[in-house]
Amino acid sequence: MSTGRLQVNIFSETVGFPLEGSSVTITNSKTKNIIENLTTNSSGNSDIINLETPPEEYSMQPNSPQPYTEYTINVSKEGFDPVTIENIQVLPNTTAVQNVFMKKTNENNIQDFVYPIPPHTLYGDFPPKIAESPVKTLPVAEGFVILDKIVVPEYIVVHDGNPDDDSAPNYWIPYKDYIKNVASSEIYATWPEECIKANILTITSFTLNRVYTEWYRSRGKNFTVTSTTAYDQKFVYQRNIFEEISNIVDEMFSLYITKPQIEQPLFTQYCDGKNVTCPGWLSQWGSKELAENGLNYIDILRTYYGTEIYTEYADQIAGVPISFPGNALESGSVGENVRTIQRQLNSISNNYPAINKIAVDGVYGQSTVDAVKKFQEIFNLPQTGSVDYATWYEISKVYAAVMRLA
Repeated sequence: MSTGRLQVNIFSETVGFPLEGSSVTITNSKTKNIIENLTTNSSGNSDIINLETPPEEYSMQPNSPQPYTEYTINVSKEGFDPVTIENIQVLPNTTAVQNVFMKKTNENNIQDFVYPIPPHTLYGDFPPKIAESPVKTLPVAEGFVILDKIVVPEYIVVHDGNPDDDSAPNYWIPYKDYIKNVASSEIYATWPEECIKANILTITSFTLNRVYTEWYRSRGKNFTVTSTTAYDQKFVYQRNIFEEISNIVDEMFSLYITKPQIEQPLFTQYCDGKNVTCPGWLSQWGSKELAENGLNYIDILRTYYGTEIYTEYADQIAGVPISFPGNALESGSVGENVRTIQRQLNSISNNYPAINKIAVDGVYGQSTVDAVKKFQEIFNLPQTGSVDYATWYEISKVYAAVMRLA
């Protein structure tokens, strides 16, 4: 047996309000044996614990035995409805991150929320994608349709079922969280980094094409995308993500793939490449093999979508107070951008007291470095102490959530 890691983060409905003192019981889903009892700290984080997993080679070859071990958590906190998440997937040599959002208890209607997580798409049996044109005819410019620019939306509205199933629920999911969820559902976090990057770019391009063309809304639907693999990408409400995937998404969430002479992100369809073959689309297992042979992510993508493709950043990221200034902020930096980060961190620290208050002086000194490192630790980012692209937008996301609560 090998080992993987698991951390549980508990919030009150939004990332802006962590729940200190939540109780977390972890059991093996198969044996029902209790593995650990944990309590969250002031940032809503549990300790990171090591858990048994199958050997890594199971996730490196198709048609292998199940490459992850499934664990179940039971979460309780006084004043909140209890939550159970079944079959969290823990892979070897990776960190599984389970975010749990709890609802305040209505004494007249206490509910026990249970979320069973289905098998991973590379291991379970899921319907293949119904082919569509990679470049869409744009609808008439009306309503919510965005035709003049590519915008990363603040939220993705996910219809948890087939497009015509009106009984299926819709979930409002922050855009980055949606991309992390899909990537963790579609590929294994044990795969090479260049392969993970290539697959994340197919997911962001697919998603932004749905957003830009208003594919479902122009057909009278009230959602952005569905959760079924027959029509879109696999999204699993309340599933765990993987830190190794999450960090790459943070670096490239606003990138997409396009071609010359088209006005939209390329509709980048893909399949596993083993159980389902799809000429002209990215093969997930094939992209892993190409990365192992030394190809970088852009060469992997050109192998499938053509040599003329290139990547582009979205014109706008919705829901953030100020866009990334272009260069990382680090020890010795000065100016208004440093003040912005200092102000935002001080606001965040009202709800996350592990982050120390700092002077808003526009000087990136040691106290700012320490506050940034603590923020990065809490939110599973590399603890560099510098505010790079990923950290800037994660601070913006949490700041916006905290200010909404305020």
